[in-house]
Formats: sequence, C-alpha cells, structure tokens
Amino acid sequence: VLPGYPVSPNDKEYVLVNNKCQCVTVTSKFVPSKENPDEEVLERNIRIIVPLKARENISDPLSPLRTTFVYRLSELCKNCDSVEIELGGVIQQAQQGNSCEEPQTCYTYDRNKCYSSPVPLLYHGEVRQVPAALTPASCFAE
Repeated sequence: VLPGYPVSPNDKEYVLVNNKCQCVTVTSKFVPSKENPDEEVLERNIRIIVPLKARENISDPLSPLRTTFVYRLSELCKNCDSVEIELGGVIQQAQQGNSCEEPQTCYTYDRNKCYSSPVPLLYHGEVRQVPAALTPASCFAE
C-alpha cells in the first residue's frame, strides 16, 4: 500500500508530495521491471516547475528576480502537522517532521496560505504599518 492519493481515479500513480510553495510534485507507481517483466518495481517521478519570474521576496513585487533555487527532498517531504496519538493510555501530540520551526522557503504563492505585506495606515495622525493580504479573499473566509 502506497501512502498518498491517486493522481486520477483510474490511475495507479500516487502523489506522495505536492509542495505548492516550491512547485514540486513527487509521484510513484509500480511498473514492469526492465530486467524481469514478470516483476513490478516502484518508480518515482519528481516534477519540478521552476518559476522563472519569482521574486526573492514573494510579498514584494519590487524585489530582484530569484536566480537560485534549492530543492531538498527531505524538506519537501516533511509533514509538520501535529496529530494526537495514544501512548500508554495518555493522548500525546506527535509530529512527523523535524526542524519544523524553520520557515519554509517559498518560490511562489501557496494557494492554501495567506501572505501579507505591511502597508502604511494613517491613524489619529500617526502612521502605522499594518499587514495587507496579497492573496484571494478566501484567506479571510471562516
């Protein structure tokens, strides 16, 4: 059994990683072996789309274009969502990934996250920096 979800309902290929921030999709499927057609081997495919117009700071459209892209499979696959598990009758919080405190490098917008950039707001004669959303209104939907 492969973890992940099928690419399409009739497909035997499974999506293992779909990292929208770095435009990477990792899939796997069983295919006939080249050495022995009676056996199946696991084939993994890594699809990387390099966003050539990406900015160094995705929230700042005036920042310089990004020229370096770094992809680490261990970072693409980490899952920092915590889950509750029972250990010895006690509910514990567990995380699949490590180094989850470090921010993820994002080369493009992840449609599942909201991004903001501070904008000046004049309030009672004082200018304050407040965040302004840079993604669709769905970020504010509850």
